[in-house]
Amino acid sequence: MNYETVMAQLNKGTSKPVYLITGDQPYLTQRLKRAFLNLIPESERTMNYATYDMESTPLAQALDDAMSAPFFGEKRLVFVERAYFLTTENHRGNKIDHDIDGLIKYLEHPEPTSVVVFFATNGKLDSRKKVVKTIKKAAEVISLEAVGERQVRTLVQHNLEQDHFTIEPDALNLLLQRTGTDLSLIMNELPKLKLASVESKQIDKTVVGELVSKSLDQNVFDLVNDVMGKRIEAALNLYRQLILTKEEPLRINAVLVSQFRLLIQTKILMRNGYSQGSIASALKVHPYRVKLAMQSVRRLELAHLRQAYLGLIQIERSLKSTSQDPMMLFELFMLKYLDEVA
Repeated sequence: MNYETVMAQLNKGTSKPVYLITGDQPYLTQRLKRAFLNLIPESERTMNYATYDMESTPLAQALDDAMSAPFFGEKRLVFVERAYFLTTENHRGNKIDHDIDGLIKYLEHPEPTSVVVFFATNGKLDSRKKVVKTIKKAAEVISLEAVGERQVRTLVQHNLEQDHFTIEPDALNLLLQRTGTDLSLIMNELPKLKLASVESKQIDKTVVGELVSKSLDQNVFDLVNDVMGKRIEAALNLYRQLILTKEEPLRINAVLVSQFRLLIQTKILMRNGYSQGSIASALKVHPYRVKLAMQSVRRLELAHLRQAYLGLIQIERSLKSTSQDPMMLFELFMLKYLDEVA
């Protein structure tokens, strides 16, 4: 079941006995929690709602609560947070003994007046476990693994409309670029954008440019474009700015290597007829990153991408094995690259 479908059902007051939420999307997770909580009238929540953290509380306590009848109400709501026993995460240091057999028995016959929501948002589900196989059959599974660009745009527009704000298309595009379409990051940026645009109620590109800082990934994306565009002065200035802002040279280089690897892989897969969605799935990267990569590589030669990639690998070796100045290494890389692709 997808996010929109379950939200529509919950907003109508319709629910199932068991839910399993996966995927690391804090903003969507919090919205789901609020929707679940609205199933219980505020006057009944003290007695009919509870949340249990599996890293500090035995599962048996949550199950006991779930099996209890609602107290002067129609439903009981139980949140089971950080259900790591459903994932591949290693928690050997945790000494809590969770009643997994008891959970399997509960899932086979869940209490119809209870709504139990398991949150396994860290790590991947371990499908080899019997309990995971059982919960997949018994629960409504809501995957928040990836939020596409279209859905992010819709959620941003919806958030703004609730407060009677609009955003210019160019401003929204810039916001997505600056944040890498990270939904939680975008939602954290919106309050200050609204505050700066409170009089006009319209967020423009200038406001976004002034208030939303570029991430390292975004700066590196610009740096890659400067390198491939043979804009040596712009590339050196941007690299120098990153060093001055205390970014670690090895980290900058690692992101550069990662970006060029993505460009090379995207170029090859495009030649073999892969679509944006197919490339994102094959490489296990966000579709928006693939979209930007596809836009970039259409005008780039695969041989030039390889030359740049190999040059950055050499910088990495030098940074790890010598005390040479990172700025000098990058300048030498640019000069060598320009000479090789001339």
